[in-house]
Amino acid sequence: MENNLSDDVLLMGPLYHLIVETDRQLAMKEAFDRLREGGIIFSSFISRFSIMGDLLRNVPNWIEDQAEVRSFLARGKRPDNFPRGGFRGYFAQISEIAPLRETIGFETLTVVGVEPVISADDESYNKLQGKQRQLWLDLFYEISTEMSIIGASRRLLYMGKKSDE
Repeated sequence: MENNLSDDVLLMGPLYHLIVETDRQLAMKEAFDRLREGGIIFSSFISRFSIMGDLLRNVPNWIEDQAEVRSFLARGKRPDNFPRGGFRGYFAQISEIAPLRETIGFETLTVVGVEPVISADDESYNKLQGKQRQLWLDLFYEISTEMSIIGASRRLLYMGKKSDE
């Protein structure tokens, strides 16, 4: 089995489509089992509060059902009895991202906010080359680990390592 293990695992979408916690845990365990010792996992979540702008724009009357609003804020998903259809996702709180992975056996390297550092102007960054591009990338990485940026980001990226046993 050692030959089939990976140095890196990308788990970029499933965790916010798995609305049941045990399903997210299982996905993390499967990723853990596929990594060799010292391997790195990159996994993403959507922030609990990132959906508010979409709800305001697309279904402004959502706010009138305060029971649903409070349920969503507390649980990160629609109520279980909510009619099927549309996007059913799980929206995480920052405080739960690292612990979910650490209970599986990952060592947290970092959690970063993927947005909003340059989200309004990706094209300008994409035009850069060489040293200038690298210096901007280094600065954006530094900024993306700042707690206020993590909290303001719509999408979050976790990077962890399978602990050496």
